[in-house]
Amino acid sequence: MQIRVTEAAAITRPAPADRAVPAPGYAVVRCRASDASEGMAVASVRDWVAGARPRTLPAAIVPVVVGSGVAAGYGRFSAWRAALALAVALALQVGVNYANDYSDGIRGTDERRVGPVRLVASGLVPARRVLAAALGCFAVACLAGLVLAAVTTWWLLLPGAAAVAAAWFYTGGRHPYGYRALGEVSVFLFFGLAAVAGTAYVQMGRMPWLAVAAAAPVGLLACALLVINNLRDIPTDTVTGKRTLAVVLGDHRTRLLYVACVVIPFGVAAAIAAADPLALIVLAAVPFALAPVRLVRHGASGPGLITALGQTGRLQLAFGLLLTLGLAIRL
Repeated sequence: MQIRVTEAAAITRPAPADRAVPAPGYAVVRCRASDASEGMAVASVRDWVAGARPRTLPAAIVPVVVGSGVAAGYGRFSAWRAALALAVALALQVGVNYANDYSDGIRGTDERRVGPVRLVASGLVPARRVLAAALGCFAVACLAGLVLAAVTTWWLLLPGAAAVAAAWFYTGGRHPYGYRALGEVSVFLFFGLAAVAGTAYVQMGRMPWLAVAAAAPVGLLACALLVINNLRDIPTDTVTGKRTLAVVLGDHRTRLLYVACVVIPFGVAAAIAAADPLALIVLAAVPFALAPVRLVRHGASGPGLITALGQTGRLQLAFGLLLTLGLAIRL
C-alpha cells in the first residue's frame, strides 16, 4: 500500500527545525505529482475548497463591484447583468486556480512548497479530475459570457475567449507565460482593465473614461495578490525553473514591487477625485494596507506571507467597496 503525505499529515507531523511549519489549512507538499493519477481520490469537500484558493477570490469580485459602481454613478446599473459578470469573473478565477493546480502538478513544480494544499501534487485527487473541474469552471464562464454577449454585442466573445485562453496558458500548454514573468501583466489586463471596464460596458452599452481610470487601482491590487504569492514561492520556483516575475526580480525588488502595487492605487484614486471627489473615501482603507506592507517590508516568509496574502485580499475588498461607493454616488 502506498502512503501519501496529505495535508493532515503535513500539519500533525513535527517539522524539522530548518523547515517552515504550515499554517492551518496549508501544507508543505512532498508527494510526487504522478501519485495523483494512481489509486483512489481521498479529497474532501474542504480540500476542493482549499484547492479553489478562496483567498484569491477578491480579485474576481472587486472588479465587477467597481464596474457596477461606475454604471450606478451614471444611472445605468443593471443587477442581473452585474450578476452574470460576477459569474464570469468567479468561474474564471476558480477555473484558473484549478488549472494551475493541474498544470503545475503534472509538471512537478508543486512537489515541495508552503501554501494552500495542491490537489494534484499532494495526491489527493487524480489529475484528470482537477482538469475536469477547471474545464467545468471555464464552461460556466463561457455560458454566462455568451448570455451577456447576446444582450449587448457579439464582439464581447473576443475578449471573453482571450480571457479563457489567458487563464489556461498561464501555467498550461507547452510554453506557459506564467513561467516567463508575464503573469502580472495578464492579471492587470484581465482582472483590472477588462473586468472593470467590461462590467461597466455590459450595463451601460458604452465605456466611460471613469471605468478605465478605476480599472488601474483595481488591477494593481489584483497584481499585489499574485506578487505576494510568487514572493512566497521564490525558493521552490527557482529550483523547478519556474521563472515568475518574482524569481526574475529577486526577493528584495519583489517586496518593493508589492509595496508599489499597494500604494499606487491610493494615488490613482486621489487623481480620480479631481473629477469625482467622493473617490477620496478610499483613504479609509489605508489601515488595511499597513499590516501586509509591514510584514512584507520586514522580510516575512512562508506562513508569514500566507497571512499577508489574506490581509491583501481584505485590503482589496475594502478598497473596492469604498471606491464603488465613491463612484456610485454623485454629488
